[in-house]
Amino acid sequence: MNISQAAIQTGVSAKMIRYYEEVGLLPDLSRTAAGYRQFQQRDLERLHFIRRARDLAFSIVEIQELLSLWDDSDRKSADVKYLAQQHINRLQSKISAMQSMVDTLQQFSDACAGDDRSECPILGGLGRN
Repeated sequence: MNISQAAIQTGVSAKMIRYYEEVGLLPDLSRTAAGYRQFQQRDLERLHFIRRARDLAFSIVEIQELLSLWDDSDRKSADVKYLAQQHINRLQSKISAMQSMVDTLQQFSDACAGDDRSECPILGGLGRN
């Protein structure tokens, strides 16, 4: 299967497939004599894995770690769970920070009359330390 077919089948663009190969997430792709990439079933499974991990906001480095564990039949599930839990903790911190931003902006917006007057508590709130 060529890169276009792999992109269609996995939902990963050809550009991203090339990038994932460049950063080492797709090692040792077989190639034709003309240099075209040839994708095997395992490569497609790996692309599905990468796409799902990216959908869950794992970084490239974290995906490399997860793929390393995925490829290791002697892995410990505790190692995988640890990586997942660390990621959950980071996501929860980001959610808390974003919720705080929403709350603050909501307070500014609630205080704004939203009429023809020039006074705007939103702009005033953004201008305060």
